[in-house]
Amino acid sequence: MNASARLDATFAALADPTRRAILARLARGDASVMELAQPFAISQPAISKHINVLERAGLVARSREGRRRPCRIVARPLAEATSWLDEYRKFWEQSFERLDALLEEMKLETARAKRRGGR
Repeated sequence: MNASARLDATFAALADPTRRAILARLARGDASVMELAQPFAISQPAISKHINVLERAGLVARSREGRRRPCRIVARPLAEATSWLDEYRKFWEQSFERLDALLEEMKLETARAKRRGGR
């Protein structure tokens, strides 16, 4: 899967609040599907479907410990999404810094004009 497709899958998986809540729970440690289903008012099969979406996006991995199949969070797709978003954060920060500088210059010009007897 290329970088663009991975980002698409990550953001599609993160678009659902239940999946975000599952990831938040897994950020605290591994959990079984049954453990992940407990706080939700939806069926275990529905939780399994959400986990499958997260797994296809690479955000969750399952392992086997005897009969237990715990899920764990996988950080790489989140790191890639964060990196992608960070580029836009930098762009907006620079834009706001330029706007701040322009507004400050406009204030100074207004103050100078008032001192000269202008407006």
